[in-house]
Amino acid sequence: MNKPLSPMMRQYLDIKAEHQDKLLFYRMGDFYELFFDDAVEAAKLLDITLTARGQADGKPVQMAGVPFHALEPYLAKLVKLGKSAAICEQIGEAGAGKGPVERKVVRIVTPGTLTDAALLDDKETNRTAAVCFGKKQTALAWLSLQNGEFKTKIIAPDSLADELARLTAAEILVAESDTDKVKALAGTAQITRLNDWQFGADAAFALLTDYFACQDLRAFGLTAEAHPAAVSAAGALLNYVRLTQTQLPRHLDGLTLESEAEYIAMDAATRRNLEIAATLDGKKAPTLLSVLDRCASHMGSRLLAQWLHHPLRRREHILARQAAVAALFEHHHAVHRVLAGVADIERIAARIALASARPRDLSALRDSLFALAHIRLPEQPALLATLTAALPAALPVAELLARAILPEPAVWLKDGGVINHGFHPELDRLRGLQHNSSAFLSELEQRERERTALSTLKVEYNRVHGFYIELSKAQSAAAPADYQRRQTLKNTERYITPELKQFEEQFLSAQDNALALEKQLYTELLAQLQSHLPALQQCAKAAASLDVLSAFAAQAQQYSYCAPEFADYPVLDISNGRHPVVERQIDCFTPNHLHLGGKHRLMLLTGPNMGGKSTYMRQAAHIVLMAHTGSFVPADHALIGNIDRIFTRIGASDDLAGNRSTFMVEMSETACILHHASAQSLVLMDEVGRGTSTFDGLAIARAAAEHLIRHNQSLCLFSTHYFELTDLPARFPAAVNMHLSAIERADDIVFLHQVEAGPAAKSYGIAVAKRAGLPARALKQAKQYLQDLEASRPTAAQSDLFAETPDIPAETPNDPSTHPLLSALANLDPDTLSPRQALDELYRLRQLLHQDN
Repeated sequence: MNKPLSPMMRQYLDIKAEHQDKLLFYRMGDFYELFFDDAVEAAKLLDITLTARGQADGKPVQMAGVPFHALEPYLAKLVKLGKSAAICEQIGEAGAGKGPVERKVVRIVTPGTLTDAALLDDKETNRTAAVCFGKKQTALAWLSLQNGEFKTKIIAPDSLADELARLTAAEILVAESDTDKVKALAGTAQITRLNDWQFGADAAFALLTDYFACQDLRAFGLTAEAHPAAVSAAGALLNYVRLTQTQLPRHLDGLTLESEAEYIAMDAATRRNLEIAATLDGKKAPTLLSVLDRCASHMGSRLLAQWLHHPLRRREHILARQAAVAALFEHHHAVHRVLAGVADIERIAARIALASARPRDLSALRDSLFALAHIRLPEQPALLATLTAALPAALPVAELLARAILPEPAVWLKDGGVINHGFHPELDRLRGLQHNSSAFLSELEQRERERTALSTLKVEYNRVHGFYIELSKAQSAAAPADYQRRQTLKNTERYITPELKQFEEQFLSAQDNALALEKQLYTELLAQLQSHLPALQQCAKAAASLDVLSAFAAQAQQYSYCAPEFADYPVLDISNGRHPVVERQIDCFTPNHLHLGGKHRLMLLTGPNMGGKSTYMRQAAHIVLMAHTGSFVPADHALIGNIDRIFTRIGASDDLAGNRSTFMVEMSETACILHHASAQSLVLMDEVGRGTSTFDGLAIARAAAEHLIRHNQSLCLFSTHYFELTDLPARFPAAVNMHLSAIERADDIVFLHQVEAGPAAKSYGIAVAKRAGLPARALKQAKQYLQDLEASRPTAAQSDLFAETPDIPAETPNDPSTHPLLSALANLDPDTLSPRQALDELYRLRQLLHQDN
């Protein structure tokens, strides 16, 4: 016969039934225990001891546990492994009633909803996203509990991967029926499946309007009729926060509907290829973020990363940041010194909102707010004036904390020693009873010696037996009648008196009462701080912005960056541009000019491998990206036109998980560019077509280049090793040949890294192979094969393979390559013309012919 489960184990199973998909950490005294399958899994993941206790259904109950004070490192490890945990605490008093102590889950730890400092990367923003696939639209909502960010956006289904790459969410919520649509796009993020009804539009609308205390969502740019998927995604996300935190935190900024026109768009491939925050092999350095991050605070570092992933398009905002950077040239050292001593106000505010802030959080917040209030900057442009004016807004919080919290509080509230002296009279009285006990005992001992004339009499205290009067065995017979024996030892007797007993009760109760009162006062203080959260968040944002702008100023001053200028037409004109990352890694970097726009929209870039083509292309994109964050840029001068998107097709890698070869990945990225790039886009195309046979690759590369010239008309850097493409400028005036220079010396190659006009003279492939260390015999054979190929290559008819229009002789006595009729014909695409447009074009061509005659 199986022994029935104990009341405590029944309580555990009832709580576990509500959290089947999470590891349940069940508080028992000084440990969090896990049972059954949770214990087996936790023992394996956390490398902790697996034991057994009692039986259930005739089998031993598996059990594993961790000390309560060491929980956070174990949670951090679980979160990194993509696991979620439910933390079950004792909320009742032991012995308060029959049965086990009352317990309940007080928080659920998931990868996207972390707020504890021990579980988070200081320089990364942790987000949870929710995806809603509606009947008419798809929407994405995202939220960060660390800083109160709460946004939503209507997106095209095929851009979901790009949006998730931009947000780098740690956790993605999706309806169970839509899980397969997200699996392949989630990357390293944890996918959390919710019931379909949790994305219900009506419930989402009700929750959001109740949370923001408004009748509808029009103030946030949302309506249930026009944005049903966005409302559903945001509502599901807010409800998930309520479930995991067992409350709705009050520090969310409001719900923002983000639009495409706010930021320069970059797809996932572009973010990866530009190595904004991670290298191609996943490292955090050297990247654009790592070299620009000279921020003094973690808040600033996180904001810098957000700015780099969200380059602005609104010129007035860019120029405001730019003016602030210029004004900080003389003051960034002073600003940096102050901010270096400032705590992470943003995350502390979040923990206040969740009532999980610890005493040292509040003391650090107090000291930081006082420091920020003293930042003063003369001759401030508008943005700096706004930021510095926001810093003293939280001074009332600092003054409240100065009154309430000790200068150096205890680490844990349970230890006491947190609330300041003079903050509460009753707490001061209770502490007085504890701290003044020695004076009372000395005075009592003196009185009792005088009263009893017993020279060995001592009044003492220990934690086991409390207070007592001690007499030697010899004098114990003379003890007064009011002495009650407490303990007999070998050489002494210990006594208690009514007066000492009364003091002992007061002293011991004072300890417990003072600790209970401190906990009560601390809870009330956290509740009082809730009303100050907007001021704290405003102060944190201002400090972070000031930190980033100050870091921009320091960079610009040290590395001679220039303030970019902006134009209202498509242009990219850079004088002596430099790659912001590469120039830090080498001793001598060669700067180069770049001009695109006007007559030339596509630069055909040739030159040897390792000659610097990819660096030159990436530095153009980095300069554009930095300029649109408000930063100065690594160049002597930069003029940048309207840019709506940045596209890159750089590098080669396969996608094994997606069953796509290297060439398929390359073609997918190329297709995306040709479909979506506009005349305001910056496009970087590197070695298109190299993943297949020579003729196939050449055909694809030529077709892609011509499509970009004729249809997209983007500002484009097109790098290639197909020298057959260098005839494009003769057929399309919008194209121009440039090359990276190099020279050969005694079968060796010297890279000059200088961009010069015209096509490269040769590819230098064998010279590069020699430098890479190919055996001499293989190099000799390669040279012979190259000579044979060049001798047998059909040069005259080769271009016919790719021409969409009849080949035109390169030279005639009248140089027809410059005839306007030929230019007009070369740029004409009959497939895109209506009958009426075709007739108009025919008349125009006839007119050009007659003009020449």
